[in-house]
Amino acid sequence: MTLKLRDNLRFDPRRDLPVLFKAARRELAATAALLVAGLGLLAFLNIADEVVEGDTRQLDLTILQSLRLPGQPHQLVGPEWLHTAAADITALGSVTVLTLLVILALAVLASLRRWAEALVVLVGAAGGVVISQGLKHLFLRERPDLVYRAVEAANPSFPSGHAMLSAVVFLTLGALAARFSQKRRLKALALGAAVFFSVLVGLSRIYLGVHWASDVLAGWCVGAAWAMACWLAAWGWGRFSNPPPEGGGGPEGRRGK
Repeated sequence: MTLKLRDNLRFDPRRDLPVLFKAARRELAATAALLVAGLGLLAFLNIADEVVEGDTRQLDLTILQSLRLPGQPHQLVGPEWLHTAAADITALGSVTVLTLLVILALAVLASLRRWAEALVVLVGAAGGVVISQGLKHLFLRERPDLVYRAVEAANPSFPSGHAMLSAVVFLTLGALAARFSQKRRLKALALGAAVFFSVLVGLSRIYLGVHWASDVLAGWCVGAAWAMACWLAAWGWGRFSNPPPEGGGGPEGRRGK
C-alpha cells in the first residue's frame, strides 16, 4: 500500500506531462501570466547580479553616449520636438500621473462594485511603490552624470521607478481589462496598449539621460512580474470564490452554450 502511494506521488513524465499540458491549455491566460512573472523575476535577478558586478557599465555608457551629439554630452540627438515629446511621455510614468490613473480606475471599479479587482489595483500600485523604493535603497546605484540629464531626477537609479511603476499600473489595468473583454481583439488591444506605453516610458528615461539602460530593463522585468503576480491573485480569488460548474468549462464554456 505504501509503495503504491509512493509511486502515485512520484512524477512520471509519460503520465503527468499530458495532464499538465491539458491544464495549461485550459487556463492559457493564467499559464502565460505565471510564465511572465517567473521569467521577469529571473531576468531581474540576473540583471541585478550583472549591475552589482559592474558588467553592464560599459554597455550602459555606450548606449547613453549614442543618444548625445559627439563631444556634447549635454545635447540630445534628434529634433527639438522629440526632446519635448520625450519629456511629455516620461511624465506618464510619474507618481503623480499614475496615482491619478489608479484613483480613476478605483472609482470605476467601485461604481461597478468590482471590489476584488479594485483591491488588486490598489495593492498592485501600492506594493509597486514599496518594492521600487526598497530595491532602490538596497542597490543605491548612482544615476548618470548630471551633464547627461535633460530633466531633473532624485533617488537612487536602480531599478527605474518610472519603468517599473508604469509597467505595474498599465499591465495590471490592461490585464484586468482583457480579463473582462469577450472579444479577442479587445483583449489584444488592452494588453498591447499597456506594453506599448510601458515601453515608451522606459525608453524616454534612457533618452533623457536620467537612467542607465539596465535600470530600465530591470524596472520592466520586476514591474511585469509584480503586475502578473497581482493578476494571478485576482484570477485565483475568482476561481476560488466562483468555481465553474461541473463540465461547464468556466465563463467561456457557458457563453458558448
